[in-house]
Amino acid sequence: MSHVMNTYARIPVAFERGEGAWLWDTEGKRYLDALAGIAVNTLGHAHPRYTAALNAQIGKLIHCSNIYEVPEQEQLADKLCGLSGMQEVFFGNSGCEANEAAIKLARMYGHNKGIETPSVIVMEKAFHGRTLATLSATGNRKVQAGFEPLVKGFVRVPYDDLAAIEQVAAHNPDVVAVLVEPIQGEGGIRILDIHYLEQLRKICDQQNWLLMLDEVQCGIGRTGKWFAFQHTGILPDVMTLAKGLGSGVPIGACLTAGKAAGLFKPGNHGSTFGGNPLASVAGLTTLDIIEQDGLLAHAKELGKFFHDGFAAALQGVNGIRSIRGQGLMIGVELDKPCGDLVKQALAQGLLINVTADNVIRLLPPLVMSQDEARQTLDILCPLIKDFLQS
Repeated sequence: MSHVMNTYARIPVAFERGEGAWLWDTEGKRYLDALAGIAVNTLGHAHPRYTAALNAQIGKLIHCSNIYEVPEQEQLADKLCGLSGMQEVFFGNSGCEANEAAIKLARMYGHNKGIETPSVIVMEKAFHGRTLATLSATGNRKVQAGFEPLVKGFVRVPYDDLAAIEQVAAHNPDVVAVLVEPIQGEGGIRILDIHYLEQLRKICDQQNWLLMLDEVQCGIGRTGKWFAFQHTGILPDVMTLAKGLGSGVPIGACLTAGKAAGLFKPGNHGSTFGGNPLASVAGLTTLDIIEQDGLLAHAKELGKFFHDGFAAALQGVNGIRSIRGQGLMIGVELDKPCGDLVKQALAQGLLINVTADNVIRLLPPLVMSQDEARQTLDILCPLIKDFLQS
């Protein structure tokens, strides 16, 4: 009997090593990884330059404390702000911590404006984390059930619906911010229209709200840009990152700009482990390798290869609702629940995921080759066809 708390419906396989886009289980079987630890392993597995940088840092200093200056953290903050146009960074250990920081920023912003009970607009089917505040911001009753009372201060609207935002603006004077994922990952690879984000920026400016973008899953090159918002002409006031930033080492970041910059003062927020030397080097090395190896352009090209491959192989197949994505965030929506495909793919040496019950989700490492992408399609497309015909 395992003494690990039973919080996951685990798939019965354990991995002991990896290389690039491949993993080997404890029995020696090889698997093509089209999930990357749910968008975490940006550089795949055992990337030689990444591994060398971490080994070197481990030999010098893993952790000190944020009561001291941390040069590696300052370098990572400078790099992230240089790539994004943002001004400040707070480092934590995860996406939910980054989103907690964003929610606290919004509340402080509201209180500074004299609003006693500040509210944040959030979206249906959103996922922002599993702490009590981020759980409350999440638009999924399955995740929330059993943890009531939820945290107050959130106003929920449909995703990609500007009219709903404008209705709230007209009737709720306590709103201070909008928190939205440019691409809903857990919600089924649902992508906000560029026009929506640009108009949302205008509404936030008109209402003097903060525009807060959750890029925990879609940031760090996954869409073919450093950050998903860069497909538009806007700049958010707050952006949250995690997952792919450390390529497997836990790190989260909350970035601010404009009217959100400078809100936090000493004592307002903190993190014991956040942005320690090892995590910061993991982030810096990840960004450097993406830059040096041209992985942004590669993610864009490989995403198109996947989309075109699915479209060609599944053309005319009954039960395919949609093939969508941006870069290496790819979703294939079926007309029925398809969780069984995860184990079927596993049996054929392929790691995939199903989210929102009926959306096959692929989040490959940015280092996956076109030949490996072709192998992914060659395994997965026949499985989808057989599943839909069964």
